Amino acid sequence: MSMPSRRRIKRKQKNTRYLAMTLVGVGLLILSGVALVLLPGAERSSADPVNSGQAASAPGEASSVPVAVDFAAPQLDLLDLQDKPVSLSDFAGQVVLVNNWATWCPPCKAEMPVLHEYYQQHSRQGFIIVAIAAGEAPQQVAAFVEQYGLTFPVWPDPTQSAMDAFRNFNLPSSYVIDRSGQVRLAWTGAISRAMLEKHVTPLLED
Repeated sequence: MSMPSRRRIKRKQKNTRYLAMTLVGVGLLILSGVALVLLPGAERSSADPVNSGQAASAPGEASSVPVAVDFAAPQLDLLDLQDKPVSLSDFAGQVVLVNNWATWCPPCKAEMPVLHEYYQQHSRQGFIIVAIAAGEAPQQVAAFVEQYGLTFPVWPDPTQSAMDAFRNFNLPSSYVIDRSGQVRLAWTGAISRAMLEKHVTPLLED
């Protein structure tokens, strides 16, 4: 066989390999797109609830899991949105979920409707949520409360006193205080409804 013929054969084989690799790559991209569409719970909207007026997607079942803890609730005194003195000790004898959050924090905003729904369904069992906005002015917090229609206590915390008290500077972070004043559960990250029912509801029934 002549040298030009061998070169033509090698060139043809090389082009064939490139074509096959290209087709495989295209196939993988198509399969990835189909999987994303069919995947349960796939995110299909990234709308910001504060800017769009719509609620963000609630945290999924793979949301953060609480850590069991046992320490006395810290003394925490702040001013509420009406500029009146408030304290965690005001809720002695109740089960209290303290939620450290901020209006600019996406997972904080995503879990807020979940927390509010849970609160509305369990408030008659001596359950209260105290949402404390870290490092934010009352005007910012009040606008958020009105937009989301929150009915549990929401306190501005310009100096981040709550984060200092719980020694956790991640947002969102939440703590559940039992009726005796002991902190029993600690979360870092958004909480799903399933996690609330699994871990908080039993404390309400004690």
